Amino acid sequence: MSRTLKIAVVDDEPDMRESISQWLALSGFDAETYASADDALKVIGNDWPGVVISDMRMPGMDGMAFLKRLMGIDSGLPVIMITGHGDVPMAVEAMRIGAMDFMEKPFNPERLTELVKKATQARRMTLDNRALRRDLSEGQQVMSKLIGASPVMDRLREDILDLGQADGHVLIDGETGTGKTLVAHALHAVGPRASKKFVPISCAAYNDEVLAGKIFGPVENGLPAVEEARGGTLCLEDIEALSDPLQARLLAFISDQGTPAETRIIAISNARGEGRKAEDSLRPDLFYRLTALKITLPPLRSRGEDILSLFNRMTEQFAEEYGCEPPQVTAQEAAQLLQAPWPGNVRQLINVAERAVLQNRRGSGSIASLLMADGEETQQATTTEGKPLKEYVESFEKMLIDNTMRRHKGSIAAVMDELCLPRRTLNEKMAKYGLSRGDYL
Repeated sequence: MSRTLKIAVVDDEPDMRESISQWLALSGFDAETYASADDALKVIGNDWPGVVISDMRMPGMDGMAFLKRLMGIDSGLPVIMITGHGDVPMAVEAMRIGAMDFMEKPFNPERLTELVKKATQARRMTLDNRALRRDLSEGQQVMSKLIGASPVMDRLREDILDLGQADGHVLIDGETGTGKTLVAHALHAVGPRASKKFVPISCAAYNDEVLAGKIFGPVENGLPAVEEARGGTLCLEDIEALSDPLQARLLAFISDQGTPAETRIIAISNARGEGRKAEDSLRPDLFYRLTALKITLPPLRSRGEDILSLFNRMTEQFAEEYGCEPPQVTAQEAAQLLQAPWPGNVRQLINVAERAVLQNRRGSGSIASLLMADGEETQQATTTEGKPLKEYVESFEKMLIDNTMRRHKGSIAAVMDELCLPRRTLNEKMAKYGLSRGDYL
């Protein structure tokens, strides 16, 4: 039996409702009584955490109609029907519709206990499986936002999957705009705490007094972050902005939790992009507690052709939003995108992509002008890695074939005609770049 699951007893006879609920209470169950099906339906919805016991004959909506309504709301809800002797054929029909079992009056209380115990176990398993599927789905959705096929992004996704399963606290650092908050969400979503809360707090957004209340309490409404995130993840952004007194309180909170920690802390540091490191701002004992595990996000300029993939994805999304066609990137513009230093990283690329769509809708401007408007001298801009020309050419070629395949929805003949490529050459290049026609249909 489970203390968290409820038993809804639905019967129009007060004596029957009370006798069943009292017996269930003595057996350790949490029973709630309802005088009619309509009253119960005001409470019971999809994923309702409990089991229903209903009489078959009731004024207004009878047991059979009630059962059909319940099955329409949640077909996995266990329903036990109470029947008179003459209602047994109807009860059998109810089981065909979806009832879990039935009890014939007068029924044995021990039999009732056995059925309810079996029903609560089944309900808990159903709800747990649904929660697990939701958690997996959420994890997959968050991970799918980490776009890129570069080696550094492959390693990042592997690190997230590995560290997501661990219990230790995590420090995430990297330059501004690299997606640190998204990675924090991903770490939570792919781990065993995914069904619990993810509570983010920006340490740079409040003064000391307000921040202390938000993290540790007291608060006027709701719970402080350490209580709200209990059993889940507390994400502290801009951790380097935490004052010495609050660092001491956070260290005490971490120490009191013991090992493994009930609440996981993910700290995000934005100091790296300013030429500093998190250890310059945090007291050593707190720093080493928070860096039991660590992830440093790669800057965009180190991600090679991911730059073009991201730019393509963003321009397509903005073009759909604004109801226009995405801009067609020339070879020169592709080289400029690849060579730009991107000090604002992915966040800057998203801004450039949106402005590229807007100016393309007006029929004026160029990507080079947008990069220069951001203070980037494209003539001189080169990545720190200094890629050879061959890599730029291949990145552009892949992007061009990918764009053309998308535009023609996988029509090989149309792509061959537009790019003036024989079928064999197109097939070889698609195989080389890992492009599959099935992805565009």
